[in-house]
Amino acid sequence: MAIAKAERLMNLALCLLGTRRPLSKRELRGSIEAYMEAGNDESFNRMFERDKDDLRELGLVIETVENLEGDTGYLARRDSNRLPPVALDAEEAAALGLAAKVWQQARLAGAASGALQKLRAGGMPEASDPYEGQHSAIEPRIPVHEAAFEPLMLACRDRRPVVFDYRKSTAARPETRQVEPWALECWRGHWYLAGYDRDRGAERVFRLSRITGKVRSRAAKYTAEVPDVVTVRETVASWAGESAERSALIRLRAGAGYPLRAKAAAVREGAGGEGWDELEIPYGHGLDAWLVEFGPDVVVLEPADLRADVVDRLRAVAKG
Repeated sequence: MAIAKAERLMNLALCLLGTRRPLSKRELRGSIEAYMEAGNDESFNRMFERDKDDLRELGLVIETVENLEGDTGYLARRDSNRLPPVALDAEEAAALGLAAKVWQQARLAGAASGALQKLRAGGMPEASDPYEGQHSAIEPRIPVHEAAFEPLMLACRDRRPVVFDYRKSTAARPETRQVEPWALECWRGHWYLAGYDRDRGAERVFRLSRITGKVRSRAAKYTAEVPDVVTVRETVASWAGESAERSALIRLRAGAGYPLRAKAAAVREGAGGEGWDELEIPYGHGLDAWLVEFGPDVVVLEPADLRADVVDRLRAVAKG
């Protein structure tokens, strides 16, 4: 069974940090399981040199030492790789505490909490909650309900291409997409992935809720350059086929939903039956999340994909 690169790098780093004398390639190969399985010397040498470069890029200081016999040895001295003491003021501590709360609904919650505990044990001040008092009901969170979030987050971090099935709002069936993921961003209650679509040879943005099935990662290099700035929100706002030029038809309870009435292109009073009006409103991204806020005062008539998204959100609220 192949050993993951992250595990291999960790084992190499531990060997280099744990030794009191330089270790030769031969000794490292005999100590790290992944190197034992490397096959011939050429494969091992290539793997070792890549791993050494990767660790240095991550910030590990690795020394190269020549001994009297002419062999080359490697070690990472602890005093050269020790971080300075963490010193945070109250405002910085409050910002970190707030950032940790953001991930309460994601699988990163445990890691965030553990990191805070370690920082506090190291002397980080116990900052007061900036949201105490009249804003105590506010809980900063990033909602993460899509199963695709975590594998895509890891793929963005590790620069690994992915393959997934994706259903566009105008399509009846999903299509397989091969993507080099760049960045994830949450906007108006939805998560989006920006990346390079290999089949279309261009940048694309994907809404995670429309990814069906599992996200499969691929062991290959990127073929397109990752831009310094990824403008997910701007791309989403002007996304062809889902722009604000489309209209949605909703039924709104009479006397309710004044923000919707102000946004409407047309209002037909009483057209939805006794006590109900019909409204035509621009259909842009995030409309489903906005409509859910009006609860039983709103019924989506069309388009069908918007109605389905609103129903899914209401069911999630009911379960929670």
